Amino acid sequence: MKPREQTVVVLGASPKPTRYSYQAVKLLHDRGYDVIPVHPKVSRIDRIPVVNHLRRIQGPVHTLTLYLGPARSKAMIADILDLAPGRVILNPGTESHALELVLKDARIPFEHACTLVLLRTGQF
Repeated sequence: MKPREQTVVVLGASPKPTRYSYQAVKLLHDRGYDVIPVHPKVSRIDRIPVVNHLRRIQGPVHTLTLYLGPARSKAMIADILDLAPGRVILNPGTESHALELVLKDARIPFEHACTLVLLRTGQF
């Protein structure tokens, strides 16, 4: 599957260039992925349209990459399950035992990894 055929959702995307989630959005876009940043208050990140909630995303999602800590992601577990991504990447600091248990039960693969490292090393 070519990158442009893979939809990648960035949950916790930031409009601040110093944030890793911003860098992930940019790198995914630059590498040709169909990237959907999610942020509750921002409409664009560097000309890339942003959605304000996971429930607004339609169609199959290849990867959900998480940039929210466990306290914030806990309230979104049901929406993550409804999204039914092909896999979830738990970036450093986003590890959530509650989310991991639910993902296991739903048979949604997940990994503890850094999206930026995976992209830069060809392992994404």
